[in-house]
Amino acid sequence: MRVFRLTPAALAFAAILLAQAGAFAHPHVWVTMRSEIVYAADGSITGVRHAWTFDDVFSTFATQGLESKKKGEFTREELAPLAEVNVTSLKEFDFFTYAKVAGKKTSFEQPTDYWLELKDNMLTLRFTLPLKAPAKTEKFDVEVFDPSYFVDFSYVQNDAVRLTGAPASCKLEIVRPGAANAPGKPVTELPLAENYGSQFANRVAVKCP
Repeated sequence: MRVFRLTPAALAFAAILLAQAGAFAHPHVWVTMRSEIVYAADGSITGVRHAWTFDDVFSTFATQGLESKKKGEFTREELAPLAEVNVTSLKEFDFFTYAKVAGKKTSFEQPTDYWLELKDNMLTLRFTLPLKAPAKTEKFDVEVFDPSYFVDFSYVQNDAVRLTGAPASCKLEIVRPGAANAPGKPVTELPLAENYGSQFANRVAVKCP
């Protein structure tokens, strides 16, 4: 078993997640993302691949104290211990990724590959979530959100979600946060609840007729 000596910076993401025990009306960490729905050659969905880019303030905090050969720059290998801490912490929160196959909830295996990279002073976490069982289905839905709304997730404006290896008939629709919110109500007036962040979910609906 690999054992890492965790610095305060290496524990940064874990600390952010554990802080969610309270109720928050606004986010403290911002993530912009791209996703892929991954298909096998037989047309079945095998998993979801994410690339999450954290805001510059969090990225700076997370990398403080980490050793690197070149100041201000980190290789994938130098960021590997932090990536492992992040992914391990995310497991408790289902990776903030919730999927349904033909309207029924499904679950994911542990990530098969993951790594961090630092570019323009911002960390990007890349990882793939394999479905526990590949699914041949006409309808597949994915939501990404933090139930406590401590972390704000949003898709990039262009080329946000791809279907990788999908049959030609498959189409996707992205519903961005805000579309399902109560009209006219600011965030601070929306009701607090255990699943508060679902009001700001990023939804991807895939249909393969």
